[in-house]
Amino acid sequence: MANLSALRRTAIIAGVFYLATEITSIPALLLYQPVLRDGNYLTAADADNRVLLGGFLELLLVVACIGSAVTLYPVVKRQNHSIALGYVCGRLLESAIIVVGAVSVLVAVSLRQDLSGTADAGNPAVAAIERSLVAIHDWTFLLGPSWVLGFNSFLLAYLVYRSGLVPRAIAVLGMSGGALVTLSATAMLFGVYGQGVHTVLALPVFAWEVSFAIWLIVKGFRPSAITAIRSPEVAGHTPLPLG
Repeated sequence: MANLSALRRTAIIAGVFYLATEITSIPALLLYQPVLRDGNYLTAADADNRVLLGGFLELLLVVACIGSAVTLYPVVKRQNHSIALGYVCGRLLESAIIVVGAVSVLVAVSLRQDLSGTADAGNPAVAAIERSLVAIHDWTFLLGPSWVLGFNSFLLAYLVYRSGLVPRAIAVLGMSGGALVTLSATAMLFGVYGQGVHTVLALPVFAWEVSFAIWLIVKGFRPSAITAIRSPEVAGHTPLPLG
């Protein structure tokens, strides 16, 4: 990457971070299934390593979420500083919620290891604690990687739409997909429908993230008014203080 321009490197790094959010989040959710869906994790066969791997992938997801925001901020703030800052703060909030959900699942692993081979593993009170931990994860998944993610997607897609950094079709997909998943998460919050419908309505925001990531990696930012502005952060150096 030594011969690439600073903006081209920024686009590639941001694209890799965005692609990493998909590569880590979906497998993590699948690895969590012994805790989230089986309903008898404390007394079931040992699946601790599988669940712990899911927790590790969610840590990588958090790194990718924050990394994408920090990488894109010096570029998109040229379009609108306040909205760009809101996007970064939203990504931080999303990451914090993801961590809370991951911790709830990992606590279930610790609980299982402490009670393994004891009569308390089948205790109704302990089972209630397990269900509580699962509920915490389910709520954080709805609020973080659904409601807040949709809001963040809309903000970023709006910025790249106005600036012309990517094709308008991709930006429109991001704005519509982001708004749709946030509205869908709100509907789920009030019990309008279940996870199945919400998953289908979340597909456009998934398509936005994948297409946005691939475009940045393969093509980079499109020439626009804001790419013509020289930014010290993107150029890779800090300006000397005046005076």
